[in-house]
Amino acid sequence: MGMNVGAQDKTVAPHMNVTPLVDIVLVLLIIFMVVTPLLTKKFWLHVPKSEEKTETEPNSDQKVANVVLTYHKNGAIKINNDEIPRPQFVDKMKRILAARTDRLVFFDAEDGADYGEAVQVMDLARGAGATAIAVLSESVFQ
Repeated sequence: MGMNVGAQDKTVAPHMNVTPLVDIVLVLLIIFMVVTPLLTKKFWLHVPKSEEKTETEPNSDQKVANVVLTYHKNGAIKINNDEIPRPQFVDKMKRILAARTDRLVFFDAEDGADYGEAVQVMDLARGAGATAIAVLSESVFQ
């Protein structure tokens, strides 16, 4: 901060010196301008040129339906619209998931169902061997 000391009225008038601030801002601007192009990441992708199909489509008899687990507000648990009693649920899920390679389970809970109970059903499904549980956004109860 600079001051004017040679005044006639003997008052001190402070003046702000902004030169160091401008110098620092300009240096930071130059640094960011130099570093910004280096921050872009490039991913190279090599796609095979042949159009041969390596994976065949399964026949209609080989296609396996998705596993949809629904939990109702009255406590009923259904796997693909088959109601399963809670004590038999884990064994039934283990048998269903043992025959599948993806182990993906779609989960849907009825509006008004107890949240804690729904989470427990998802935990039981995870304990039965489900590696991924996808929560359905559109309810099947509509």
